[in-house]
Amino acid sequence: MKWNSCLMALLVLLTVTACTPQEEEAVSAKPVLYLYPEQETDVTVELDHDGPLTATYPAYEAGWNIHAKPDGTLIDPETGRMYYCLFWEGVTETEYDFSEGFCVAGADTADFLEQALAELGLTEREANEFLIYWLPQMEGNAYNLMAFQTEAYTDHARLTITPEPDSILRVFLAWKPVEEPVEVPSQTLEPFQREGFTVVEWGGCKVP
Repeated sequence: MKWNSCLMALLVLLTVTACTPQEEEAVSAKPVLYLYPEQETDVTVELDHDGPLTATYPAYEAGWNIHAKPDGTLIDPETGRMYYCLFWEGVTETEYDFSEGFCVAGADTADFLEQALAELGLTEREANEFLIYWLPQMEGNAYNLMAFQTEAYTDHARLTITPEPDSILRVFLAWKPVEEPVEVPSQTLEPFQREGFTVVEWGGCKVP
């Protein structure tokens, strides 16, 4: 009987341990890259990320080697498969900068992001894809504290693109849900001019 009691206690302990959530990790979620060369071009994209990659598509094997068309169509030269972007996701310990940003009611998130992403230089299609991914996670919150990242993101997810693009836009939003409004100095959004071979990236991270 004593052995049965000890065994039951051990099973309960193991079950509780297995079901207890681990500390949530920050994930650079769905950064996607669009390539817009002026003429059809073979492009190599290398990513140096401070942390393990958890998903890539197409598969990242020491870089992406892709044939890019001016309309953004990407073709794998080995398989002939067609893509419209390069996708990656990875775990990071980066501390994002919230010294400036925006605190927006969840119900106002779509309107805010439509305007902010247009100011930053995303096309309507690129902004639509950003919203389709992130809006379901944000609009149901009371408020969202948001800040578009610059060096806090790009210094930890470094890109090497060959041939080198003439212009590159990297939009990365760090955000966290909050129950009450947070006072934060408004962030200045810098406009982007597309010139020549243009690369555009968007992504984000829900901060624990």
